[in-house]
Amino acid sequence: MTLTQKIKMALAYKNMSEAELARRIGTSPSAFNQRMKTGKFSDADLTKIADALNAKFECCFAFDDGTKI
Repeated sequence: MTLTQKIKMALAYKNMSEAELARRIGTSPSAFNQRMKTGKFSDADLTKIADALNAKFECCFAFDDGTKI
């Protein structure tokens, strides 16, 4: 699943539009829409998105023994 798909699912879960999320993270809806098309987000972007959704974004390597890096 791509980051764009995950963001869309999170928006649906929170019943929030892309435009509202864009405003909450301090960007224009058109600029955010472009980012959604490319799917290129920095770790800082994903943290802002998670904060705006009142969620936590976790990206890590998870090993069978429970170790996460």
